[in-house]
Amino acid sequence: MALIVYGSNLSPFVRKVRVMLAEKGLDYRLEDVNPFAASPEFREISPMKRIPAFRDTDVAAPNSLCDSSIICDYLEHKHPSPPLYPRDAFARARALWFEEYADTRMAEGLVGALFFERIVKKLLGRETDNAVCARALEKTLPEIFDYLTKELGDRDFLVGNAFTIADITAGTMLVNFQHAGETIDEARWPALAAYAKRVHGRPSFQACIAEESPLIQHLRAA
Repeated sequence: MALIVYGSNLSPFVRKVRVMLAEKGLDYRLEDVNPFAASPEFREISPMKRIPAFRDTDVAAPNSLCDSSIICDYLEHKHPSPPLYPRDAFARARALWFEEYADTRMAEGLVGALFFERIVKKLLGRETDNAVCARALEKTLPEIFDYLTKELGDRDFLVGNAFTIADITAGTMLVNFQHAGETIDEARWPALAAYAKRVHGRPSFQACIAEESPLIQHLRAA
């Protein structure tokens, strides 16, 4: 078996797939792709020039996929153990909703506003727009964190009592939030802060965070 993930390890969407693979115990190869300078070969398998893309060489061509949600769904169906999507129909739908919420609202409101401004712009040699960051911290962040806190309640995970795709996706966005130099206010959102520590403490997340941290520390110090 040869599974290949194409993309940058700092991308929350690439990390989402990598955590999924690690939780499934699957070996894979990461091929670095800069989405801002994508090759013609990459554009063939990712026509929207977005990362990640994915290839399963055990499958006859065409054997590539793009979009993190599509890739994760494929992995769940091909490798159903351990399950990372609830079996109950309604619980599964709830997990898919949180995946969508994280991929859109959290990605746009936190990752796009903070991580992009503070980290990605440094990689591109551009100046951070501090006003964008301030608006995200003052307006967008409380709305997102209040909602997640309400939905989490007193449970360990977002859906039921098990770690699922909902936690993978929300957790990966919170990694980029922390890479941007922010932490969850434990006094204001204690349950969410504990949740983030719980999710990020899993070996699947720890491996990615350890790999990414040296570059993040370098960029934040620059």
